[in-house]
Amino acid sequence: MAKSLLSFLVFSQAIIAFPTEHPSGSPKSTNKAKRCGPVSQFYGQNASAWQIHKTDQWLDSWANTYGKNISANPNGFAATFGQWAIGNPDWTCRDDGSASSCDLDLCDNRVLNNLGDDMRNAYYVLEAVNCLHTYFTGLSQAFEVSAIAAALSKESWSETFYKPKNNDKTLSTLKEALNAVTTVIGIGASFAGLGEGMAVVGAIGGAMSTVASGASAAGSLQLQSAKDDTFKKDADLGAVLSKVVVESMKSFTAANNQLMTGSNYDNTGDIKSYLSGGAFVSFPGVDKNAVIDVMNAFLLGNAVNELWRQQKIFILGGGNCGDGQGIGSGPKDYSLCKDGKVWYLYYWHEGNGDFLSNKQWGYVTMPPGADKLGQGDYAGVNVSDVISSSLDSYNVAEYAYDANKASERVHEALQQGWRNPGAQCPSWEGTFTIPVCDVGGAVGQNWLDKQYILEEYGSNARPVWCGPICSNDWDKTKRFINAANMNGFKSPKHICTDKGVDIKY
Repeated sequence: MAKSLLSFLVFSQAIIAFPTEHPSGSPKSTNKAKRCGPVSQFYGQNASAWQIHKTDQWLDSWANTYGKNISANPNGFAATFGQWAIGNPDWTCRDDGSASSCDLDLCDNRVLNNLGDDMRNAYYVLEAVNCLHTYFTGLSQAFEVSAIAAALSKESWSETFYKPKNNDKTLSTLKEALNAVTTVIGIGASFAGLGEGMAVVGAIGGAMSTVASGASAAGSLQLQSAKDDTFKKDADLGAVLSKVVVESMKSFTAANNQLMTGSNYDNTGDIKSYLSGGAFVSFPGVDKNAVIDVMNAFLLGNAVNELWRQQKIFILGGGNCGDGQGIGSGPKDYSLCKDGKVWYLYYWHEGNGDFLSNKQWGYVTMPPGADKLGQGDYAGVNVSDVISSSLDSYNVAEYAYDANKASERVHEALQQGWRNPGAQCPSWEGTFTIPVCDVGGAVGQNWLDKQYILEEYGSNARPVWCGPICSNDWDKTKRFINAANMNGFKSPKHICTDKGVDIKY
C-alpha cells in the first residue's frame, strides 16, 4: 500500500519573491479588451492549440526558471504557479477535503491579463492543472461508490465458469487473474481520461500512457498484499478482484497531491508528463458510469479467461464463413465471422473413462457459463468478445500472451495512438487468450475423417484430428494442444491411431 501523503501544510513563511523575467520574455500590453480581459481571446482551448503554441516547451522553460521557488514552496508546483499566474498562493489543487483549493476564476484577473506573451500558455496550463485535479477527483468518486463491488460480488464466478475434474476444488488462477488486473486498472484510468468517443491522437498518447503506468503501479502495490495464489472454487473471486481494484484506484488518486507539488509519481512522471500534449486542457470530466461499466467488463473478462484457461477450452476456425469446405461445421450460436473466416468456441468435456460407456472419450460442448454471457450480471461480455480478443492475442503472441505482453501492448496503443483500449471494452486483445487453432489449412487435405475436425455441440460430438490441424503444421499443433490443456489427451486422436495414422502431437 502506498504511504499516505502528508496533509496539507499551511504557509508559515513569507510569500516567495519571484524573478521579474518571464520564460518567453517581457510582458507586452494588449489592445484587446473584452469582458474578462485579454485572456478571453484564448477561451475554447483544446489539445491542438496547446500543441500549436508549444505549451509543453513553454512549461518546461517556466519550471526551469522557477525551480528554486517550487522547491522552497511547501506546496510546490501548483501553489507556485498559482501565485505567479493569478496571484493566488493558496491555489494548491490538493485533494485535502477543500472544495476551493483548485478553483479558477480567471475573468478580469489582473495578474493573468498582464502576462503579455506568456498569457496564452499560462492560461492553458491553469486550465489543464484544474482539469487534471478534476480527473483525479472524478476517478476517486467513481471508485468510492459500491457499484463495482456490487457487480463483481453477486455470486461465485468460479462455480459458474469452472467445472472441476474429479471434484477437485482448488484452482491456481487467483495469482494470474490478479496479475492481469494491473493492466485493467491502467486501461480504466486511461479510459477515464479519454472517454469512450475520444481517440488517442498525437501527443496525447504519451500522457495517457503515463496515466496508465501510474494506475498500474498503484495496482502492483495492492497486489503485494495478495499472498495466496489459490482459492477454493466456491470462493468469491469477484469480491477479491473488486477489493484490489477499488483500493488500487484509491491509491492512484493520491497521485494528485504528489503531482501538484511537482513530484514524480512512482517513477511514472511528474505533472508535466501527465499534462503533455494538452491531454487534460479541455477535459470534460470523468463519466463515472461509463468507467465503472468498462472496468466491470474488463474484470469479468479477465477472470473468466483465467478460469477457462485451466480447462480444455479452445477456439477452432479459419474456414470460410458458412462452412461447406469439407472440414465439418461448428456451433453457430458460439461463433464469430471475422474477415471472411469463421471461428468457434469449444469446451471438451472429459469422458468418464469407462470403456463400456459411449461417453468414455468425452464430447465437445459450450464452455461452462458461456450461456450466461451477454445478459444479467454478465451483460458486459459476450461470446464475440471472447473470440475476437483471443484472435487478436493469438495474432500478436500466439500462445504466449501474458500479463507483461498485455501491459506492453496497452502502452503501445496509447503512445502510438492506434487504439483506445478502454473504448474497445473486453474485445480488446489480451482480455481473453483462449488458445486458437486455424484449421483452414485442412481444406483440400486428404486426412482421415477430416469432416469431423469441426463439430456441433452434442453429447456424442467428438472431433477427429488426424493431421496437423493448426495451420497444417505439426509443431504449431503441438503448441496448441499444450496451450489447450490437452497434452496426453487421447480423445481427438484415438480413431486416428487405431487406424494406423501417425500422430505427432
